[in-house]
Amino acid sequence: MLAILIGLVIGIGLPMQTSINSRLRAAVGSPFLASLVSFGIGTVFLAVMTLLDHRSLLIGGSFISNRPFWLWLGGLLGVIYLTGNIILFPKLGSVQTVIFPVLGQILAGIMIDDLGLFYSPVSRLTVVRGLGALLVLLGVTVTVAGNSWVERITGQAGLETVEEQSPQTAHLMLWRLFGVLAGMLSATQTAVNGHLGEVLGSKIQAAYVSFLVGTITLIVIVFVLRPKLQFQRDSGHTPWWMWIGGLLGALFVLGNVYLVPIIGTGFAVIIVLIGLMIGSLLIDQFGWLSSDKNPVTLLQVGGLLIMIIGVMIIRIL
Repeated sequence: MLAILIGLVIGIGLPMQTSINSRLRAAVGSPFLASLVSFGIGTVFLAVMTLLDHRSLLIGGSFISNRPFWLWLGGLLGVIYLTGNIILFPKLGSVQTVIFPVLGQILAGIMIDDLGLFYSPVSRLTVVRGLGALLVLLGVTVTVAGNSWVERITGQAGLETVEEQSPQTAHLMLWRLFGVLAGMLSATQTAVNGHLGEVLGSKIQAAYVSFLVGTITLIVIVFVLRPKLQFQRDSGHTPWWMWIGGLLGALFVLGNVYLVPIIGTGFAVIIVLIGLMIGSLLIDQFGWLSSDKNPVTLLQVGGLLIMIIGVMIIRIL
């Protein structure tokens, strides 16, 4: 029960981190610079936690060479997933940018559990578990896109909304497949970091290593692309909380490192997704973090309930 609660909490924090990093992006003028700042702050936080845990910030070369190479790629996979969402948003629109990566996360989570990849606990795929996963995906789709569907059916959706949900591009299917791949990499990161925590004997140190790799990756990206810093000094663009996205990201990674050995990659991914949907609805309902208020509808609550039923089927049956 504690593991499920932790999964829900870190999932709720994920859309808050997204909103915070979006404000940071607006302040610094570049998504890559914003990601670098966020990862850097998270890395410093986890470094301090690692030292308090009486662990070293350095890992011996022989220790690294005697382990599979993929064990150290969690941070890189996280950066690819983050950058993928940045690329996908203008190509697919907000709804599909959520749905296709979620599909990839669920597919990869099921596959990793069924085959025991990356030394994850084995949980064989059954017809019942597959049905539960489909219900979770259906619930995500209804929660994210249900209101837009109703508006389009009733003729209330404006041109901008329709275009956002149905972008015209010759390579639309390729972008959707890329979204699925990005989601699969996210689930893979969860599994890799979970095993890294087991190998290092410290979940905190594993989260630190993952964030450090991500930060180094972003330093290279920023060095190559050289995005221009356009810092906004207006207090409306620079609230104090825009600097804490990295802390939430660090706790998210740390939570996943804790969850995977206990409940498996697939179930961890799904529990976090439910938390993510809850957090998104709370932000919309109350306008947290300077967001516009968008009252939650019964259709969205129904989608959330479908997700919960799917989880109950996976976990209990």
